[in-house]
Amino acid sequence: MTPDKLSSMIMDFAFNLAEESRAKILLYADAFQDLSAVGKIESRVEIILATRYDTGIPDELLKMGTVLKIPNLKLTRAGMIKIAVTKAIAMGILSKGDTVVCLTGIPKFGYLDNMVMIDVGKEFEILTSQNITGIFAGIQPEVFEAVLNIALELGAQGREGRSVGTIFIIGDHEKVLQYARQIIMNPFAGYPEEERNILNPSLKETIREFSALDGAFIIKENGVVVTAGTHLSAALESKDFPKGLGSRHIAAAGTTAVTDSVAIVVSESTGTVRVFSKGKVFVSIEKPVE
Repeated sequence: MTPDKLSSMIMDFAFNLAEESRAKILLYADAFQDLSAVGKIESRVEIILATRYDTGIPDELLKMGTVLKIPNLKLTRAGMIKIAVTKAIAMGILSKGDTVVCLTGIPKFGYLDNMVMIDVGKEFEILTSQNITGIFAGIQPEVFEAVLNIALELGAQGREGRSVGTIFIIGDHEKVLQYARQIIMNPFAGYPEEERNILNPSLKETIREFSALDGAFIIKENGVVVTAGTHLSAALESKDFPKGLGSRHIAAAGTTAVTDSVAIVVSESTGTVRVFSKGKVFVSIEKPVE
């Protein structure tokens, strides 16, 4: 059986299943070379496309669905699904109660080889928290996406060959600052907001450089970086500590428990990226084993 034939068979079954169950389709576009075949399927199913590339997707396919940008990193199939589903929730494309059929594969093989059906809000293997309603409220989706991408890159690549651990706190910054103090002089103080916005491409390398500092980044809902090198003092009661996690994760859990912020934590020891909301881990994205 040829790779294209296998992909077509999996996709035909997935689209029929999605129609019958009123689910959406999440397609990892990079794992399927003959993308034009998607356009040949007569279907009223909503399609979400995940890709590592900004270009190269046929125009007719772009008209059929929403495109999610995935970081150009080595990812497991589960890792790709976790990133795409998390971003889709942040963008309001997916919400609690939605069902999504995910089609993935390994890009270098060029065919689909995996199908997973997810009930958003109930699937603990993908999302570790059922409470997904309103967790990204007020945070601009593109801001969350930009911070998550940076965190994933730091987790996978570190900084100059060294592992990096850091915390990004997004949203509700005025209340977050009530539970924070500066460890060092704030390196972002005094700069115009447009120069310290996470959506400014020229700021990315600065963020990577300051990720080696102890403490957290605090970021406004619109992407403006308020501080770096910040100690977070909010803490959960010991019985509520995330088990097996260190001080960064406890600080992130504590801060999100008492504010309406979202935290993204990069583990220095494992490279795993975790998203926290309301004091709990929302999703964990593990670094692929080399």
